[in-house]
Amino acid sequence: MKDFIEVKNLSYSYGDFSALENIFFKVAKEQIIAIIGPNGSGKTTLLKNLIGLYSPSKGEILIAGKKPFDYRKNIGYVPQRFDFDRQTPITVKEFMGLERCSKHSHSLKNIKKVLQEVGADKLEKQQLSSLSGGQFQRVMIARSLLHEKELLIFDEPATGIDMAGEHTIYDLILKINKERKTTCIIVSHELNVVNKYAEKVLCLNKSMVCYGQPEVVINEETLHKLYGVGAGLYHSH
Repeated sequence: MKDFIEVKNLSYSYGDFSALENIFFKVAKEQIIAIIGPNGSGKTTLLKNLIGLYSPSKGEILIAGKKPFDYRKNIGYVPQRFDFDRQTPITVKEFMGLERCSKHSHSLKNIKKVLQEVGADKLEKQQLSSLSGGQFQRVMIARSLLHEKELLIFDEPATGIDMAGEHTIYDLILKINKERKTTCIIVSHELNVVNKYAEKVLCLNKSMVCYGQPEVVINEETLHKLYGVGAGLYHSH
């Protein structure tokens, strides 16, 4: 399977502070990969390098042979949090309409289509401020789909959502991956999510602890390296 994303010896620093050190991995087209690691391990910094907001201090990222900044029109990004003034009088449709694209074929007529795709078509006329956490995340995912993106990046997409809604969000991402044949990168703290949905997992703690199939690389030793001596695997019921 041909490599779609290549991360080569990536390092990134904020001034004198080293956030990422010598990260290297490859992602095939249409794969779902997960990134796990403790708080402060560089997960969001890595995502911002992947979407072209940051440029590596050392190393290189190539997506379909291009640098992320040059490929950014093909990347959809769903952040962990989207802060806005809750008093702003804006409907879901108006919010979606702010996501513009240079391609003439990608007009606002796609709004209804993508909202329907994520099961949020009935929310079109609702005020954005009235949405629940799960509804808002569906709208954010729909927004990322508007212009036929080839790479979707999700930073903790189930943040603020109850456990039942959390699995619905991940099922939705899997559905998009299969139907649209879109490559997906997900940051998640939930190991059960990683095992169920991801084909590969990147274990990150500033440097790369491991990268491979979840059932192979996620073990007691890996978790100790990521989260400390007290961490371990447990079985849920």
